[in-house]
Amino acid sequence: MCELLGMSANVPTDICFSFSGLIRRGGVTGPHTDGWGVTFYEGKGSRSFLEPKAGAYSEIARLVQEYPIKSKTVIAHIRKANSGAVNLENTHPFTRELWGENWTFAHNGRLRGIKKKKLKFYKPIGTTDSEHAFCWILDSVRRRFDQKPSAKALIALIRKLLDELNELGVSNVLLSDGTRLYAYCSTRLSWITRRAPFGKAALIDKNWQIDFQKETSSKDVVTVIATKPLTKNEYWELVPPGELKVFLAGQLI
Repeated sequence: MCELLGMSANVPTDICFSFSGLIRRGGVTGPHTDGWGVTFYEGKGSRSFLEPKAGAYSEIARLVQEYPIKSKTVIAHIRKANSGAVNLENTHPFTRELWGENWTFAHNGRLRGIKKKKLKFYKPIGTTDSEHAFCWILDSVRRRFDQKPSAKALIALIRKLLDELNELGVSNVLLSDGTRLYAYCSTRLSWITRRAPFGKAALIDKNWQIDFQKETSSKDVVTVIATKPLTKNEYWELVPPGELKVFLAGQLI
C-alpha cells in the first residue's frame, strides 16, 4: 500500500530531512513507484508538487529534498496503486476549497463501496476511491455546517466520518485545513514530537544524520507523522487502530 507523511509545527519548518527518507521508499527501499506528492501550507495559501512516477528518481522530488520550503503544515504521499490508473489526476495529496480554506487529503488503503456514496458539492477529478472519499468527507461537512463551526464540533464530525470510512476497509488518512492536521489510523500510523532539548536523528532509508539542536530554537515544537518510522535512533509512538490524532502548531490536542 501507499505511505503517508505529515508535519505540524509551531514555526515555519522545512521537511527536507523526513521527506528525503520517505521518497527513498518510492523505488529504492520500497515499492511505492506509482506516484508521489507533497503539499505545503503558507498562510491561507498552499503549494503542491505531484508526479505520477517513482519519487526516488524524480528531479522534482530532488528539488523538494534540497530546497528548504518553510511551512507549519505539510502532507506528503508515495503511491502504490490499487485503485485507479497511474496518472496525475490520481496522484495524492488532493486539495479542495471549503469555507475559503484549502483542505488537503492523502489516503493509504482501499475502500469497498465508497463510490456508492452520493456527492453534491464536490466531484472527483480522477478515479481513485481515495479522492471520492475526500469529496464525500467535505460534502458531509458542508451539508452539516454552512459556515465553519467550533473546533470541538468540527473534530467530532470528522472523527465520525473517518470511523465510517474505516468500516469500508483500510483507511489511514492525513487531512488538513492548513491549521490543524488530522491523522487517522486504520492499520498503521506512527508519530514523533520533537522539542527542546533537541538531539540527533538518523534516517532509516538514507545515510543522513542531522543534529536538530543546530537547526532549531528552544521554543520550536515539530511533530512528524508517518506510516512507518523514518529514523532509527528515536522513539516513535504508534497510533492505535481506529483512533484519530489532531495536531495544532506541533502539539497533540
